[in-house]
Amino acid sequence: MAQADTKAAAGDEFDDIRRAVIRRFGSSAKIDNISVATLGGSSRTVIFDLIESGKTRRLVSRQETYTGEEDMFLSTSGQFRIMEVVFKHGFPVPEPVFEYDPADEAGHGFVSGFVSGETMPKKIINAPHFADLRTRLAARCGELLAQLHTIDPGEFGFLSERPDSVDMVDAFRDRYDFYAEAHPALELGFRWLERNRISVPKKTFLHGDFRCGNIMVAPDDIHAVLDWECSHLGAPMEDLGWLCTRSWRFDRPDLPVGGFGERKDLYQAYEAAGGGRVDPDEVRFWEIFGLVRWAIYNIMQAYGHVTGFRRSMAFAACGRNTSLVEYDLLMTLAGHYK
Repeated sequence: MAQADTKAAAGDEFDDIRRAVIRRFGSSAKIDNISVATLGGSSRTVIFDLIESGKTRRLVSRQETYTGEEDMFLSTSGQFRIMEVVFKHGFPVPEPVFEYDPADEAGHGFVSGFVSGETMPKKIINAPHFADLRTRLAARCGELLAQLHTIDPGEFGFLSERPDSVDMVDAFRDRYDFYAEAHPALELGFRWLERNRISVPKKTFLHGDFRCGNIMVAPDDIHAVLDWECSHLGAPMEDLGWLCTRSWRFDRPDLPVGGFGERKDLYQAYEAAGGGRVDPDEVRFWEIFGLVRWAIYNIMQAYGHVTGFRRSMAFAACGRNTSLVEYDLLMTLAGHYK
């Protein structure tokens, strides 16, 4: 999970977690060594030790901190259900432990196992101790996406009616219209997407946000894939295109796969692992869509700040970020960025 660097002493602030643990593991169960994660600001993330029957286990609590009309993300309940399915299939994900219920008086959320590793993109992309991993990271991402895409989408039937699952482009056009802001670059992006529509004859389960920042790595491998709030049903190439979207290359735009690898390694590994044939033109479509999508996410965050739903300097900065993404979109459509 996200690295925690703010230590907190046990107290009333964590009584909701303590109650939930005692309800499930007995009155002798305790929580200790509590840390509040500083990343992942869209939820309350608390890392703690569960001490029960003389054994200690490191766990993570994630609880919703906000729901509103502009919130586009899957509920924590939906995320927990997804994690249960993919964990059952042996996919690297933090082990789902329990979901909060009304009797816990802890709001909506869940507790999962703790996974140690690094999520910070610039460290993954630049740190010397990840140098060996980077040579094979694009291929490993291809293998994991193929594994995910071969899970029977029927196991995720509860996602079928979500707007993202019905039509991803239309869902984001509707969301863009909701904010009632003028962004000519995004209008151009939507026009391009409409003129180059991709047919999706058979939908696959998608992570929806598979990228550097949502993979937990160690020098030997990817240890977990995190953050399932964007999951939906759709075209397999969408997950590959999102991973290659320019915004997720950070300070290495020359390496199209997450800022750490080449397309050929991603594509070849995906096909070899049973993910099906990769269509580079379709991947490009979803890369362009990814820029439109990321700009709208930034508009969403800025909207929450400006309207007072959840004020934050980080969310305010997303308003400026929107312009940066729009520039990347225009340069990509003009053929200057690959």
